[in-house]
Amino acid sequence: MTAGMLATSEIFTSAITLEQAEPEHFDLAFTAVTQPCPWPKAYGGDLVAAAVAAAMRSVSDGKTVHSMHSYFLRPADIGAPVRYEVELLRDGRGYSTRQVRGYQNGKPLYTCLANFAAGEPGGTFRAEVAADVPGPEDLPSSADFLAARGGGTMTGESKAYWSGGRSFDMRHVPGPVYLAVEGEKVPRQAVWVKPFDPLRPVEGLTAAQRDLAALAYVCDYTILEPVLRVLDLPWARPGLVTASLDHAMWFHRESPVGDWLLYVQEAVAADSGRGLGYGRFFTRDGVHIATVAQEGMIRAS
Repeated sequence: MTAGMLATSEIFTSAITLEQAEPEHFDLAFTAVTQPCPWPKAYGGDLVAAAVAAAMRSVSDGKTVHSMHSYFLRPADIGAPVRYEVELLRDGRGYSTRQVRGYQNGKPLYTCLANFAAGEPGGTFRAEVAADVPGPEDLPSSADFLAARGGGTMTGESKAYWSGGRSFDMRHVPGPVYLAVEGEKVPRQAVWVKPFDPLRPVEGLTAAQRDLAALAYVCDYTILEPVLRVLDLPWARPGLVTASLDHAMWFHRESPVGDWLLYVQEAVAADSGRGLGYGRFFTRDGVHIATVAQEGMIRAS
């Protein structure tokens, strides 16, 4: 594997390692460097995770992020710093709100609103996950899957990235959509995800905050795949171009991100060059911890 594409969680923790900077527009500012990937522009999850990390560092009264809503305005350069400016919109007794804007080369490329809650007594309900999903030990890793197929038309750099360059082991049900759509062409799939190794500490964040940022980071890799699956569009198809347009995430419960999590996904709609994906994260014992929705551009020449 090439440098920066090792099977290690350090890729993720580097993406959310923030340096404090002097604000130019809002109340606080941080910078973070986008991580290597084999695409022309940076991975969208870098921006989401760094933005929520910046927002969390601006809340000091113990509230926990419970939702964030994002727009991707421009693509980000790879291996270059992005400046995250945080505006303190409101600090209330029960809830606080932050706006985060990402800037690169003097232009805004990402914006989000993040809301934080103190938490209070109330009723409890948890969605249930389907019981018939095979366990991760019964499924091949991305590296094993690609090694068995030789990578097809995928470049060596792309194969290394999909195999171990994303900080997380990912195992698909049904099979992946890397080289071809493995399994039925249905608008749904599930992906088991787990860090390749224990997540490292991140300066300025508690372990619980780092783990919330990990969910924000990893969710973007596969959320559009149910749309690709039903349209029979594997990642390796020549001319396929995808891009995140907007993104929403709700954090229902804190949970350590060290063991396997099941990411259950479905395609909601696809038309006019856009697709909407919906996903839910469950712990291995079936606790629903987060929900994701994302619309993306899907351009197939």
